[in-house]
Amino acid sequence: EVQLVESGGGLVQAGGSLRVSCAASGLTFDNYAIGWFRQAPGLEREGVACISNFDGTIVYKDFVKDRFTISSDNAKNTVFLQMNSLRPEDTAVYYCTAGTICSWLGKMYYYWGQGTQVTVSS
Repeated sequence: EVQLVESGGGLVQAGGSLRVSCAASGLTFDNYAIGWFRQAPGLEREGVACISNFDGTIVYKDFVKDRFTISSDNAKNTVFLQMNSLRPEDTAVYYCTAGTICSWLGKMYYYWGQGTQVTVSS
């Protein structure tokens, strides 16, 4: 059974930092792209960043470039999203997801975690 488990969310003040993690099990980690999406109340889910363990591709949405960094520890089957200079508008549930390629379309991914709440206070 494939499982993606997010952790590391929480409450932080604007300008602060958080690192969220996605631990994967039940899949061949090196063959997958791991994406981070987020969904704020009343808004559609949106892509944030993605890393492909298959070919090394890393992509970010413009609104997180230079603030967020995605990385992968293949020995631990874990992907991290380091979030710096956080803003209130970054408040959302953050989900990690696994698929064969990086895409901003959620339907391109096969597996999803349960999400972790990130709240940024002003």
